[in-house]
Amino acid sequence: MALLSKEQITSADDRKWEDVPVPEWGGTVRLVGMSGTERNAYQSSLVVLGPNGKPQRMNMADQLAKLVGKCLVDENFERLFTDKEIKALGAKNGAVLERLGQIAQRLSGLRKEDVEAAEGKSEPTPSDASTTG
Repeated sequence: MALLSKEQITSADDRKWEDVPVPEWGGTVRLVGMSGTERNAYQSSLVVLGPNGKPQRMNMADQLAKLVGKCLVDENFERLFTDKEIKALGAKNGAVLERLGQIAQRLSGLRKEDVEAAEGKSEPTPSDASTTG
């Protein structure tokens, strides 16, 4: 099996998306799974660091809106809400945000079962298999 090149990896279309009916809002929205960078930013936004640089507490303010806001996109896959507009999204129906949040978690691999499945898929390669050195 040949190894992938950098160009093959960066050009692969690997982000999942889903169009979801939201009757409460009168239409359909598109959710896309977060990129690695977006996922890290989302997770970092939920942690408040203390003066020593260690996690002090969780910041759950608007956490559903933050998640959904990073995943809501238009037909060109451009985000609908910037990080500065999350409060407006957070003012919407909590049940709708919860429903969309569950889909966003699944698409972004954030659910506990997604993390556990990913951990089980990768098999370590023996360190003595290296051809360099």
